[in-house]
Amino acid sequence: MNYFKGTLIVLLLCALFFATPGFAARIEISSPGEQTIPLALTQLLPIGAPQPGIAAEFNEVLQNDLELSGLFDMVAPEAFLSDATRPGLTRNNIDFGQWRMLGTEALIKGAYQLSGGKVTIELRLFDVVTQRLLSGRRYIGQPSDVRKIAHTFADQVLLSLTNESGPFDTKIAYISNRTGHKELYLMDVDGFGPVRLTDHRSIVLNPDFSPIRKELIFTSYRQGNPDLYRKEIYTGRESRLSLQPGLNIGGRYSPDGREIALTLSKDKNSELYLIGTDGTIHKRLTNHYGIDVDPTWSPDGNRIAFVSDRRGNPNIFIVDIDSLDVTRLTFAGKYNATPAWSPKGDRIAFARMDDGVFNIFTIGQDGTDERQLTFGAGNKEHPRWSPDGRFIVYSRGSGGDKSIWLMRADGTGARRISAAGESASHPAWSGHW
Repeated sequence: MNYFKGTLIVLLLCALFFATPGFAARIEISSPGEQTIPLALTQLLPIGAPQPGIAAEFNEVLQNDLELSGLFDMVAPEAFLSDATRPGLTRNNIDFGQWRMLGTEALIKGAYQLSGGKVTIELRLFDVVTQRLLSGRRYIGQPSDVRKIAHTFADQVLLSLTNESGPFDTKIAYISNRTGHKELYLMDVDGFGPVRLTDHRSIVLNPDFSPIRKELIFTSYRQGNPDLYRKEIYTGRESRLSLQPGLNIGGRYSPDGREIALTLSKDKNSELYLIGTDGTIHKRLTNHYGIDVDPTWSPDGNRIAFVSDRRGNPNIFIVDIDSLDVTRLTFAGKYNATPAWSPKGDRIAFARMDDGVFNIFTIGQDGTDERQLTFGAGNKEHPRWSPDGRFIVYSRGSGGDKSIWLMRADGTGARRISAAGESASHPAWSGHW
């Protein structure tokens, strides 16, 4: 099964990254909200016959990505002067004085051409103050690739200005009941283009992306037992990976993709195990009468955080994979669940129930600096990090009415990304697509 068609060609024209003296010397923009860059995003100009739909779609997607990053103060298009409608993408063709009058520090200009059934989009990012080209790209693809081109260039803008790529050209896997059954779906980071991946007509739960291949693991009750499945996204090939008696739940790939941590209850109690990608058991990680679930790997692959009720209420613990030593991470709250270790390794996100409502928290890997990120009515659960650690995706709602939301790692900028009219939960964030 081929869910994604077409080839996107990216041509590097020029890229001057964070070492560029202008931005590096003037401004620190590694964190949203601390200091924002005034950025002007002009409308794509046509080369040849105008195709307004291409320019409108591109600008909408790129602007949404840049606004979500929290790193930019977008200059209002109504204030733009004549240079915004002037063709030419070289620095000699730009009237930087006009943009400085508007307080702009970064400028994105571009042009597009539709020819022979293919669209070519030329894009430039300029430092207005130093009048330097920071990045230039030419993308060639199908007209249906315009959204992907916009997401890809948004990642490039963040790379050029922060030395770290953005997460917008990625995918979100999640569980939806839009067919009447809980099935596995895939969508863009902004919720566009949902595609159903399973037809189990049962209950599918807890997806996780392979870090090295475009495939997912998930638990399904398709055969009556909660077994762990693996699915290749492009081919549609699917197989049962772990079918031990009892639970086969919470599967999470190791950072190198060679092993999977999960909970098995084959010996009548829920314990953490490591299995290979062929389903064979490599190692038992826990051995306690408490219930041990929801494993998440540290980025270096040496430790796993998990949930256990071994000390009473469910809390977050960490097990060292070599020594099997277990340490306790959280001590507060009536119910702590679904930890997710950040890709940078410094923090762990989790859901905590207080006063009958789950909210998202993060905590340092050493148990210090606990922060509550979400507030208000409705449960906020199942947090997962973006591959760059800038954002957290999670499910929100109560009962059977749930939706997928995305926010910055500091809790700001929350927005719903799943469609209205469906109950969606258990998101997982892919690497770059």
